[in-house]
Amino acid sequence: MREKGLNKAVWSMLTALALAAMLSGCGEKGGSAESTAVKSTPAGEKTEGDKRLVKDAFGEVEIPAKPKKVAAIYLEDYVTALGVTPVVQWYHPNWGIQEYLKLNVPKFDMTGSIEALLEAGPDLIIVDGGADKAKYDMYSKVAPTYRLPEDILTDAPAILKTTADLLGVPEKAETILKDYGKKVDDAKTALKKAVGTEKVAVIRLNVGEKTFTLFGVNNRFIGSILYRDLGLTPPPMVKDMKEFQQIISEEMIPQIDADHIILLPSNGDWASEENKEAVQLLKSPFWKSVPAVKNGHVYQVERTHWQTGAFLANGMKIDDLLKLLVK
Repeated sequence: MREKGLNKAVWSMLTALALAAMLSGCGEKGGSAESTAVKSTPAGEKTEGDKRLVKDAFGEVEIPAKPKKVAAIYLEDYVTALGVTPVVQWYHPNWGIQEYLKLNVPKFDMTGSIEALLEAGPDLIIVDGGADKAKYDMYSKVAPTYRLPEDILTDAPAILKTTADLLGVPEKAETILKDYGKKVDDAKTALKKAVGTEKVAVIRLNVGEKTFTLFGVNNRFIGSILYRDLGLTPPPMVKDMKEFQQIISEEMIPQIDADHIILLPSNGDWASEENKEAVQLLKSPFWKSVPAVKNGHVYQVERTHWQTGAFLANGMKIDDLLKLLVK
């Protein structure tokens, strides 16, 4: 990791101060409470003053009952949906930020030090499956940290409910999810009428490598919303894919056999200078042999909300699909 100007002595001092603050102000993990924040507001939860004991993927953690400064690492979508502005936003030099959220907060570089996180001073940190035990322990030195359980990582509504519970506003999730459920049902009906069992694939054009990524039915960003929730039909190659996604060469493109293709770039937008050379792949005879291409059923979409399976992003995907597929 880059230290971004912090020498080792300063870094050690900051980490020690953060750990001391956590232990004195927020309490240590442990205890015998059986309450949990998983999937729904726990019944009969015991609280002591302004603290709660909840169960996450790695054990039990004491968190504020009403957190005021939340860092939701790559989960900013969910807290934003619940009306809370996170204190930092996930950032990666290769992929940028989730621009669709339009947040005006400091960026937290996932490839650098945690200086930005320390400076933001969160009283609660929420992380997803991207945080292993080592990262979890590192974050826990800054503030009480909750790691989402494995069994809900592909379920955006469940993550929203869990997040709302952690924020102390479970009732907000119930209202939002009721509206979202109707949106999904209405969209499923409209899409079935418009495309029936025509095969729909989602492909990313990898700008730097000049390859394609095909997303499978098990991909939590794509498969769970398109094929599970909306009932769209995947091409056989997508349906049979065990991996979340697969890099495919130009020569493999004809095997996709899709009637409709949702296409997104790996970086920037379709007008970006960096994408001009990679876009030439879309002129190859291999690409032009796919039924979707022959029939003019390739739809170029904005990448940032298609490359995440988060709650607001999924709603935006539904809007895109209705606009593109329902005439």
